[in-house]
Amino acid sequence: MKALHLFLLPALALGLAACTATEDTPLVFSQENTASGYATPFLPAFADLPVQESLPDPFAYADGSGRALKARDWERRRAEILAQLEYYEVGQKPRTPKDCVKARMEDDTTLVVDVTVNGQTLTMHSVLKRPDGPGPFPVIIGCGFGGPGSLPRPIFEERSIAMVSFPFWEVMSHTQTRGNEPINRLYPELTEIGAYSAWPWGVSRLIDALEQLGPESRLDLEHLAISGCSFAGKMALWSGAMDERIALTIAQEPGGGGAAAWRVSETLGEVETVARTNYAWFKESMRDFSEENVARFPMDHHELCALVAPRALLVFGNPDYPWLADRAGYVSCVAARRVWEQYGIADRMGYSFQDKHMHCALPEEEWPELEAFVDRFMLGKDVPTEVTTAPMFEDTDLTQWIKW
Repeated sequence: MKALHLFLLPALALGLAACTATEDTPLVFSQENTASGYATPFLPAFADLPVQESLPDPFAYADGSGRALKARDWERRRAEILAQLEYYEVGQKPRTPKDCVKARMEDDTTLVVDVTVNGQTLTMHSVLKRPDGPGPFPVIIGCGFGGPGSLPRPIFEERSIAMVSFPFWEVMSHTQTRGNEPINRLYPELTEIGAYSAWPWGVSRLIDALEQLGPESRLDLEHLAISGCSFAGKMALWSGAMDERIALTIAQEPGGGGAAAWRVSETLGEVETVARTNYAWFKESMRDFSEENVARFPMDHHELCALVAPRALLVFGNPDYPWLADRAGYVSCVAARRVWEQYGIADRMGYSFQDKHMHCALPEEEWPELEAFVDRFMLGKDVPTEVTTAPMFEDTDLTQWIKW
């Protein structure tokens, strides 16, 4: 296997890539959202949405005009999926110009980020830990617990990878009071948005700030990763899906509202379903899709995962915790991976479901899988990253859900 190189190309970069030419398909982008120039697709009211019991086709254009079967077509399709997720689930992620963001180092370990909109300022304080030496160092954003999230810290320290925390509570609390969160000072009209719109907005502003620091930061932002576990695993997944400057997204045990497909979760009993999730994280109107109405979603979370394509995604599951609905996570991962497979870059998307360990405690058996993704997509090493492990779910009837 030839070494893969990192390309920072504009929005048209995907248009140059053949569906099997992996070395021509970018691993990361220099823009937050390369698909921002597309018009919003038609978004029907809830009552006008058709019922579809199986998972929607991630390749099918919203207007029925065809399917995005070549890598150059994915940008348009990605724009449609993102619009649907924002409209029906989390609300629109605020669009904030980079010149609204000011970055400064308060000391050698604290990055202060000021975001000023409508005369109001939101301030984040991120802990930045850099290795000794001139760098530049790849960097991982840790959601929820700082550092590399809940992932084993030695894996990153031994590889001289910088770590930066995302102080999510300085954007929106774990369980928001609508209209009274820090982000609402900047956007008082956006009281309907859920945390999984607000938190990815905060992550993007943190990335803006890291870019603003420039070379003196000693950070290699062309090799940027994000990680988190449980509710922070969802946070990492939504952030990676919504910001294409993130080269590697690691979603650890994200459960319902994360990687798990809502439709499949609805069949699994006492798990996190649309009716049972935390509505501080989503739009209140998403309740319309509870129970049998889940089949009215025009999209599902295999498409949330697919938004990371063509960049790298690694999902970890833990079937010992039924609430996580990991069978639904497995179905979703298999379905999402079809996008990477179609474009000839399947080894950029992996999943591993391992039992017999505590929640958010990655067992040593899975360390090599994590290390492979870190080595390849953060350090640029030529290592294999074929990770598709879920032996406990081999009896799943995938044809019930994947009909495209």
